[in-house]
Amino acid sequence: MNERETTHKPGRTGLARLWHAAGYSLAGLRAAWRHEAAFRQEVLLCLPLAPLGLWLGASGVERALLLGSLGLVLATELVNSAIEAAVDRHGPERHPLAGRAKDAGSAAVLVALVVATLTWLLLLVG
Repeated sequence: MNERETTHKPGRTGLARLWHAAGYSLAGLRAAWRHEAAFRQEVLLCLPLAPLGLWLGASGVERALLLGSLGLVLATELVNSAIEAAVDRHGPERHPLAGRAKDAGSAAVLVALVVATLTWLLLLVG
């Protein structure tokens, strides 16, 4: 059993469930930071861009789009990392479905990066 399985108590509700869910989410962020170079690079890119987006956005909607596009990139990278970890956990042998899953996760990150780039360009240049 892993640490999460031994510490999970079925039947938690309300604030206790939310508290523990937040703990698992923070553990996931720490793991991504520790083990995923792409996630670290994207976070470091977002650190200056987020305040810049708040400053450059002319309205609340523009600021939400600029920051939301950055959040989309980070969230997609986390899902991609989860896919990769699950596939790698299964075993080191190559399988077409494993490759397809990893490629699709990587493509999702690329799409999120393109969406973020286009959002920033359209709002700041157009």
